[in-house]
Amino acid sequence: MTAPLDSDLMRSFLAVADTGSVTAAAARLLRTQSAVSLQIKRLEDSLGQPLFDRQARGVRLTPRGEQLVPYARRVVSLLDEAAIALREKPLVGPVRVGIPDEYSGSVLPRALAAFDERHEGVQVSIRCDHSEGQMDALERDEIDLAVIYDWSYVEEGEHLCIDPTVWVTSVAHQQHLRRPVPVGGYFRSDWCRDFAEESLNRQGIVWRQAWSCDLAGGLRVAVTSGIAIAPLSRSTIPPGCRELTSADGYPIVDSARVILRRNPRGTSQAIEGMAAMLREAFAPLSSLHPRAEGAGNAAGA
Repeated sequence: MTAPLDSDLMRSFLAVADTGSVTAAAARLLRTQSAVSLQIKRLEDSLGQPLFDRQARGVRLTPRGEQLVPYARRVVSLLDEAAIALREKPLVGPVRVGIPDEYSGSVLPRALAAFDERHEGVQVSIRCDHSEGQMDALERDEIDLAVIYDWSYVEEGEHLCIDPTVWVTSVAHQQHLRRPVPVGGYFRSDWCRDFAEESLNRQGIVWRQAWSCDLAGGLRVAVTSGIAIAPLSRSTIPPGCRELTSADGYPIVDSARVILRRNPRGTSQAIEGMAAMLREAFAPLSSLHPRAEGAGNAAGA
């Protein structure tokens, strides 16, 4: 009968594999070098084969060691996830969240679904709307949290990231090469007139309105189907499409902040839990587009 693999041995194994050194692994794990070496030997004895080749400076994984790495990571990750879930106090109650349509198909769906699954006692309600509509909803006490764009850099709220708006074209259709250039935009939008269209006019680009809609999802359809180019947040560029850069003759449209606004009428652990999830969901975008001094953004107009 095969002996079970100890999770503590898995952690030591991964530390050595990641650092390439028993000494470095011991420092990471806050253990002695001899203790880590003993754990690796116990693991190798349990499996009946070496996991590392010992070299003059450090160690290198054997083929069997390389095979074990992904399994070890899964085991450790599941154990850590279970520990966090069991230590956390269950969240209960309603949470009403407003998000921009641009992120309804990219940044947030998986995070919102994971939050809903993890906290079964929380009733999550989502409102997809422009920033102006979300601000009105906050004032009317219809939502608890709102992710909005701040193109003027004066709105109060928690800074989540910078996500520049750029012109996007289909790689296959290359509508940006046509003259006049077919353009998609928002109707009844001061932002579209003052930022998107103005950016084309400043570059002397001859264009025509080929697609008008009220939501970013419509603009993504226009671009992917090859009907028009359109202004989209950089993080939401659809597959098969690309950003038009200054090399193509198209500047960045704006560099607005994405911020989190709260309803001041009250809070709860469920609302704070959702705020933490939103913060985590946007963290990768924050590292891609550091805080900058700029103005303007798309769907938030």
